[in-house]
Amino acid sequence: MSAAACDGLVCDQLGVGLPGQPLLVTVHARLQAGRVSAILGPNGAGKSTLLAVLSGARAPRSGSVHMQGQPLGRFSAQELASRRAVLLQEASVAFDFTVREVVEMGRFPHRAAPSRQESAIVVQAMEATGVAHLAERSLNALSGGERARTHLARALAQIWEPRPDRCARWLLLDEPTAALDLAHQHQSLGLVRRWALEQGVGVLVVLHDLNLALRYAHDTVLLGGGQCAVGPTEQVLDAAAIARVWGVECSGVRARDGVLQYLTTAQ
Repeated sequence: MSAAACDGLVCDQLGVGLPGQPLLVTVHARLQAGRVSAILGPNGAGKSTLLAVLSGARAPRSGSVHMQGQPLGRFSAQELASRRAVLLQEASVAFDFTVREVVEMGRFPHRAAPSRQESAIVVQAMEATGVAHLAERSLNALSGGERARTHLARALAQIWEPRPDRCARWLLLDEPTAALDLAHQHQSLGLVRRWALEQGVGVLVVLHDLNLALRYAHDTVLLGGGQCAVGPTEQVLDAAAIARVWGVECSGVRARDGVLQYLTTAQ
């Protein structure tokens, strides 16, 4: 298998929409591991539905998704769980688990062939997201932001080690910053960007904040008005596209580190 086939997540004329509802959008894109790809668009554009299709949790209305050169539907649930981790927008647990126990759940897909470092992986994942000091606390007693960082640690623990076949690991996140304060938004997105750059993990993240996408996402999948634009974030998120998709005027400024950021005003 070629490196491109092993590392890419390919959407081939992928129809996105809920059963019985009009088709929201058709997506044609090759998403690369080792990069952060943001999924952006207004409410109802199909962002979470697209992420669900890319994770294998929902079947496409049409077209296909290929991972490692194979249709996503050919992988069993166990095989998918060893290749990609998913953080849902509303992650919850039914029982009164501790933070440590929740993060340990991320290692469940590896129970048949556990790592020699199982305990260390859990600790390191908690340290990476800043929840190690909460390890013995009940998840249900924590703030929304602390719970969100715990679930991010669980997702990281799931794909912590490189795969034996050296194919890429994927991290799919649905609005991971929604419950986080400003500092933790940047810490969490900075963390997953480092994972992409340093470990070759493919990161797909649904976001609402355009400036966070401009700072942390290499590429953007922009959904809006039944259309899809895919490409480098700064090229896709220009002022004309923002006006068309969100109906707001904006002006670009450069932060001190050179990253483009937008100031917006409602039309």
